[in-house]
Amino acid sequence: MDDKYTKEYCLHIRLEELLKEKGISRAKLCKDLDLQRTNLNRYYRNQAQRLDADLIVSLCKYLQCNISDLLEIRKKSTSFQ
Repeated sequence: MDDKYTKEYCLHIRLEELLKEKGISRAKLCKDLDLQRTNLNRYYRNQAQRLDADLIVSLCKYLQCNISDLLEIRKKSTSFQ
């Protein structure tokens, strides 16, 4: 899909920010949720092309946050275009 909104905006996964706020390492998160590090890193680095709904639920429950705390729509910076 290529429309005016996806050209200007992107989905941002706030996993890095939330982990830093809560003092949780990626290694601990992977161990506690039984995740592969490579899969988690795609979310952490905002490189996931498709989101796994079950993983999003697990992350929200583990981090004790709402989905809107984890995912947000941001305006793309000029470096993305």
